[in-house]
Amino acid sequence: MRAACARLAALDDTEFGVRLLASTPGHETRDETLLAEWARAAAEFGTELAADAPAGNGPAAPRTRVVETTGGADRLLLARYRSRPVPTVELFTDTLALGEHLVDLLGWRPLYPAGSLRAAALAHERAHCLLHEDAGARRALRDRLGHTALRIGPLRVPGHVAGAGELVAHAYAGAVCGLRRTPLLLTAALMGAVQALRED
Repeated sequence: MRAACARLAALDDTEFGVRLLASTPGHETRDETLLAEWARAAAEFGTELAADAPAGNGPAAPRTRVVETTGGADRLLLARYRSRPVPTVELFTDTLALGEHLVDLLGWRPLYPAGSLRAAALAHERAHCLLHEDAGARRALRDRLGHTALRIGPLRVPGHVAGAGELVAHAYAGAVCGLRRTPLLLTAALMGAVQALRED
């Protein structure tokens, strides 16, 4: 497992972004060059969104409840944002504990300092909350990605890129928390670790 994770650490976030987009329904036949362009654009958008975030509010939205629970490891969820009935972030403490253990096991503590996984999980969901609540941010992301859903003569309708919001959230979390690597690397390592545990 250490060797597999070392190979993952050698990849950059654009490659992880391409993999995430390629596995998202609707992108199966898309060219890898296009997916890489979208991955880079989404990451840049997330970093810029973090730079524009109000200082002092912390990684979670002020009106968002944070609830700690378990049951995330089986579904590979560190956290989940729900907008109804009230904006809520569920933090899955079992997955966070597994992530912390994996960071120590792999010697990745310089990449993910103590406490940063929880902070990054909250920041990740904050980005989803921002995209959910701010129509202007969603439009700006669509414009940045440049995907065309429909063209009629000179008229162009920008399209939604499935999976791009997830890449925005990872980049946002990495920037807000000052991480040397975004949580994309740790997410890939966690997926591999859970898969290995299931096979044992």
